[in-house]
Amino acid sequence: MKRWRNSIPVLIPGAGIFCAAFIVRVIYNLTVAKNYVAGYDAKVYDRIALNILNEHCFCNNPFMPTVGRAPLWPGMIATIYSMVGHDNFFVRLFLCFLGSGTCVLVYLLTKGIFGRHSIAMLAGLMAAVYPGLFIYDGWLYSESVYTFLLLAFCYGLYRIQQRQGMARMIASGVLLGLLSLTRPNGLAMLGLLFVWGIIVFLTRQMHWRAAAKSVALITLMALAIVAPWTIRNYNISQQVVPVATGDGIVLLGAYNHLIFDNTPFRGIWIRPSLANPKASSAYPHCFANCEVRQNTDYENLAGQWVQSHIGDMPALLSLHFIKLWTPATPEADLPMNQYPERVSSQMVAAMIPIMSIPVFLLAAFGLLATWRRWRQLLFLYMVIGLTITQCLYFYGSSRFRAPIEPLLVILAAAAIWWMAEKWSSRLRTKIEHSRNEYAIEVTPAELVSPQLHTHSLTLGRICCLHAILPSK
Repeated sequence: MKRWRNSIPVLIPGAGIFCAAFIVRVIYNLTVAKNYVAGYDAKVYDRIALNILNEHCFCNNPFMPTVGRAPLWPGMIATIYSMVGHDNFFVRLFLCFLGSGTCVLVYLLTKGIFGRHSIAMLAGLMAAVYPGLFIYDGWLYSESVYTFLLLAFCYGLYRIQQRQGMARMIASGVLLGLLSLTRPNGLAMLGLLFVWGIIVFLTRQMHWRAAAKSVALITLMALAIVAPWTIRNYNISQQVVPVATGDGIVLLGAYNHLIFDNTPFRGIWIRPSLANPKASSAYPHCFANCEVRQNTDYENLAGQWVQSHIGDMPALLSLHFIKLWTPATPEADLPMNQYPERVSSQMVAAMIPIMSIPVFLLAAFGLLATWRRWRQLLFLYMVIGLTITQCLYFYGSSRFRAPIEPLLVILAAAAIWWMAEKWSSRLRTKIEHSRNEYAIEVTPAELVSPQLHTHSLTLGRICCLHAILPSK
């Protein structure tokens, strides 16, 4: 009962943030994303989900098992379709719940790190209305799922860093396993996990046994979740594919002779069918083992282009970095790009740069302002660094920035709190200085009337004589 009472101060604000975020996301789906039609990657996820239901096969093309996509998100879509029918509105409604949960995690993580209710509420409410988070909750891509799981994993490691516990380690391992089944690059978090364990031991934040136990148990849980899918991929392709292929398609689309052309996709990504029609035509409809060969060939072609254009790489990598921090990218099937004539779409499109750029600047300042708390923010820094590195390697876009948007909001809120604290401290100092400068020292004798002061002196003399004269 006592533990329940102690959690009430956290549950009530968290529930308020969840409700505010959910309302924003539902309004977005009822206005901007109304009648949304899945396209591109979203259409692939939708098609795989239907094949899971109708053919009991994880297939992109009918009765052709694929290793080209991670399984968690299509499986979740299939589960929702099995309950409510083929209507993507209910999938997007589920994403609204998930996105609202991300905002609550922002609140909890901020409160845990900084220990202030005010800054935690600020961060949670910022996340609720920040377009860089809610636009993905009306889209059938995996961004919202991956962002939620990644932030939950960061929160789990933060709690382990504060106080070890078997349940926290198991939960973090499960989150890492699900994260890896959402996107293939989720497995890269295993590398960060090992680096995190070494650092918390070397900086004496955790005993080496506790750090080793945490890393080992989380890793085992994650691998236990991923392993069945890896075995499935090997059985159908005769190749070791931990989660999914796809790196080759991304790399060939990012490194080709069209990437510097003056188009909206300059420095981002161009479909391999346009960038290299000959290579693309060699793989019209692939079975699983064919997908592995295609992925390898595309990687080799991208590598050959890089080797023959070494002089262009500084400019291209600079574009990758710039595009990473561009508020919005021309994703054709984003709801606001799918229906640009709607007033609601125009409002959201206007909100994105107005809110994103200040958040980026404040987050950069927050990195400097919060350096004293680097131990609590350690894994968050590492995730941001890894995301930037991956975008430099593949390509930069607002979509690839999505997983770290909650972390940017946390740092931006921390910067606002730091500036408010500094301003408040200076104001208090100025007030105290003014009081000291104009204060008038008043003696006790001056606080009474002259007559009362004279009587006080006379009474004092009588008391002194009485003390000197001997008593009878």
